[in-house]
Amino acid sequence: MKNRTQKAFTMVELVFVIVVIGILAAVAVPKLAVTRDDAIVTKAMTTVSSVRNAVATERQKRILRGDFDPITSLSSDSGYDKPIFDGFDGNTSSPVLEYPPISCAAASSKGCWVDSGDGDYTFVMPVSGTAVFTLSNNRFVCKSSTDENCQELTK
Repeated sequence: MKNRTQKAFTMVELVFVIVVIGILAAVAVPKLAVTRDDAIVTKAMTTVSSVRNAVATERQKRILRGDFDPITSLSSDSGYDKPIFDGFDGNTSSPVLEYPPISCAAASSKGCWVDSGDGDYTFVMPVSGTAVFTLSNNRFVCKSSTDENCQELTK
């Protein structure tokens, strides 16, 4: 009889590979979570820039028409789970953003915008804190010049 040798992985080798994969996953998962939060902040930065650009453009259009009335609002409705930045002075036929984001679904939501209805627009940061913007003198600016979160979104 011929003696055949079988080629296969031993149980020790398989356990070793599983342990190595587990260690790699433990290191990679926290890094991926941070990347998601960074993406949400970057999206908010882009939204702030887009809103600022839209406000400046609308201000120039009004000046060319001889309309010097200030822009009073950037949303048609305030509150939770509603479109935000969907219309200058509440008029949705004159949108601020072509594809307006939806505001936070609830008070506990993170990484989303809230229109308080009093001219303030708050971005709830993905981890903790908020950045409050206001519409002042036809400009979309930080409500407080010392707000670190607001400064982060406008750099």
